[in-house]
Amino acid sequence: MPRRFNTAGPCRPDWHYMVPAERRLPEAAGLIEQSGYFVVHAPRQTGKTTVLRAMAAHLTGSGRYAALHFSCETGEAAGDDFAEAQRAILAGLRRAAEIHLPSELHPPPFPAAPNSSLLSAALTAWARACPRPLVLFFDEIDALRGQSLLSVLRQLREGFPDRPAFFPASVVLCGLRDVRDYKAASGGNPERLGTSSPFNIKVESFRLGDFTAQEVRELCAQYTADTGQAFSAPALSRLFELTRGQPWLVNALARELTEKLAVPQSEPISVDHVETAKERLILARATHLDSLMAKLHDPRVRRVIEPLLAGDVTTSDTYSEDVQYLRDLGLCAVNNPLRVANPIYREVIARVLAGSVEIQVEAEPKSFVLPDGRLDFDRLLREFTVFWRQHGEVLTAGVPYHEAAPQLVFMAFLQCVVNGGGFVDREYGVGRGRIDLLVRWPYQDQEQRRWQLHAVELKLWRENQADPLSDGLVQLDGYLERLGLPEGVLVLFDRRAQSRATPPGRFEQALTASGRSVTVLRV
Repeated sequence: MPRRFNTAGPCRPDWHYMVPAERRLPEAAGLIEQSGYFVVHAPRQTGKTTVLRAMAAHLTGSGRYAALHFSCETGEAAGDDFAEAQRAILAGLRRAAEIHLPSELHPPPFPAAPNSSLLSAALTAWARACPRPLVLFFDEIDALRGQSLLSVLRQLREGFPDRPAFFPASVVLCGLRDVRDYKAASGGNPERLGTSSPFNIKVESFRLGDFTAQEVRELCAQYTADTGQAFSAPALSRLFELTRGQPWLVNALARELTEKLAVPQSEPISVDHVETAKERLILARATHLDSLMAKLHDPRVRRVIEPLLAGDVTTSDTYSEDVQYLRDLGLCAVNNPLRVANPIYREVIARVLAGSVEIQVEAEPKSFVLPDGRLDFDRLLREFTVFWRQHGEVLTAGVPYHEAAPQLVFMAFLQCVVNGGGFVDREYGVGRGRIDLLVRWPYQDQEQRRWQLHAVELKLWRENQADPLSDGLVQLDGYLERLGLPEGVLVLFDRRAQSRATPPGRFEQALTASGRSVTVLRV
């Protein structure tokens, strides 16, 4: 069976192109040598299970340990019924042992025990009977909730001093979030865990990182070695730029290129192919993207993403906790400045939030294409002013993120028109005070393909604020300088009550401090 880029389930080196699992968590081996208990956390579909399964197989294969990876997910349905949750975990553990461990390392029959100590009694019996030290990887540990999670953590903590003769030598807890946040899964009150650190026997917490640019190149090079089809250097750079190394996105985009888009293997994969594959992936709304976007209605997510879109600074009491939650989900980058994790997520967020608007836009994309193939951007702006006069207030009232509603309406209109053959790149972030957009439209000029570029900045004029025109010109000037463009567009949404007396849709011309020409649209 030929290898492929994997987007579902753990990777296998004989089936899939993959970064060597041991390289992704190099610190783990040393901690296991020290009989350490530690935590591994990362967003969904970043390769946690692949790494843990590979580590367990390697440790067992070394002849020194009995190492087992198993999932706690079956215990989720038990809720607060901690006895039933433990029975589900132990059943999964026994099944995994029978599949992945030699018979002499299988656990013995689990002894009868009180409901509060089923897990610890079983692990003690196994540790005593096993000829090797036990290393256990509890995957999906944060699938457990309430009293069930509390019971498991307490039993592991209680047995810890008796390792390795009477309890597992090393335990690794793996989940979506760091152990400091398990208190939320137990009801939100750290006192319910008896300590502010529910797993205070851990020596480290590790976040499984995304792929580096070099690892993305390495992954694609494996495909090239198998098939002979190369990725051009710009294509590899763009693939990393769009995904920022998020493992599922990297594999999904590469799979789109090599299987679904099916670029002929006689030609190299180009940056244009990557752009097309990105659009197809976004429109397909795969399960990974859908599951993340479903979080947009979570109040914790909204409290972060809405200011990001609106460019506002927030003083919410829970803001830092909310930001950490989004970083654990993988929606936001792990380092500052605060931003959405990658351009694909950034674009999908904007499209999802503006989805109710996009279906209201009746503009025909082909009607905005000039006879020479270029985009009639002046007409696009004029048509938007008409659309805004007719529908703006109604549509903004229906957008779920009200503070960013005008920007989302504009982006929805723009997306509908540009979908006819071009691309829209978006930049937004807390404290920026605006959204920057770059429209890229390909056209043929004397048998040579060229790109038509239009930079647009969106700003709001709120109550009790000065006219944002001067700030907007300074900000847009910097954006145009970075892009190397001589002109741009500044769209000012006037949200003051007194502005309603003036019909929206006034065009002005302005110059930036460096002499760049700016079309100002006030709506």
